[in-house]
Amino acid sequence: MSNNLAIKLRSGTQQAHTDAENVGFMKCFVQGVIDRDCFIQLLKNLYFVYSELEAAIEKNKQHPVISVVYFPELKRQASLEKDMEFYYGSQWYKRISPSTAAQNYIARIQEISAHEPALLLGHSYTRYMGDLSGGQMLQKIAQSALKLSGYEGTSFYNFEQIPDKQAFKNKYRQALDTVPVDDANADKIVAEANHAFYLNTQIIKELESILILALGRATYNDLI
Repeated sequence: MSNNLAIKLRSGTQQAHTDAENVGFMKCFVQGVIDRDCFIQLLKNLYFVYSELEAAIEKNKQHPVISVVYFPELKRQASLEKDMEFYYGSQWYKRISPSTAAQNYIARIQEISAHEPALLLGHSYTRYMGDLSGGQMLQKIAQSALKLSGYEGTSFYNFEQIPDKQAFKNKYRQALDTVPVDDANADKIVAEANHAFYLNTQIIKELESILILALGRATYNDLI
């Protein structure tokens, strides 16, 4: 019996999705205006977020809610490690640390992993569905703007184990509708997905000052 969680998540996060797309950094990104340092900072913070999220999902994979949407082929940590090595060299792990916004995101993942693991689904949905959708477009833009060859520096966006992304997204949404939750808990997952959008947006907003310095305030204002 369907709980309509897929529709609830999609409609319930629509405004948050729109708000995230309208952040200045993202408006510049989709127009092909990308500062290399900003892009590296973004991937660095995502490395820390995904490492924490995927460890939490792995820890809770037997949970009745998480087990239904446990798809190891989605994991991004290893891909982000490739990107970190590309940009920072073989000693990359000694050279990076999470920003304040990334630390806040990590803290939230740790909190719900310990006390309410079902809410991890809100973060999984927000991140992975975005990566499989708009993320594919962003990869092409980054490759072109930063003159990157192949997947060098953009491995994050490359889902090697998911050749047919649309078919997988359909499978994921079907799985969502079989997650054993009542309406009250479905609403909590939707609320957490909106919070995930907020935490992601804070990471992006941190980058705007770097981008403004790189482009100049007038150029930045023209783009947004």
